[in-house]
Amino acid sequence: MTDTCNARIVLDPAILAGKPIVRGTRLSVEHVLALLAQGWTSDDLTAEYPGLTQDDVRACIAYAHEIVSRERVFPTAA
Repeated sequence: MTDTCNARIVLDPAILAGKPIVRGTRLSVEHVLALLAQGWTSDDLTAEYPGLTQDDVRACIAYAHEIVSRERVFPTAA
């Protein structure tokens, strides 16, 4: 993970069954991304969740980018 993700995104087996969360919260990266996908802005998120910062939202997006960038697709014969 990038330094931004390392500083802000953590995986703790004791919280949300080990899903990646924003450090110091119980907000999962998945939840933040789902809200963004529904049209929420980062301003909406930080207003609704006062413990969340703009940098946290960017870290969630960066984390998702890292996961997707590692994905590999292997063509199969049809």
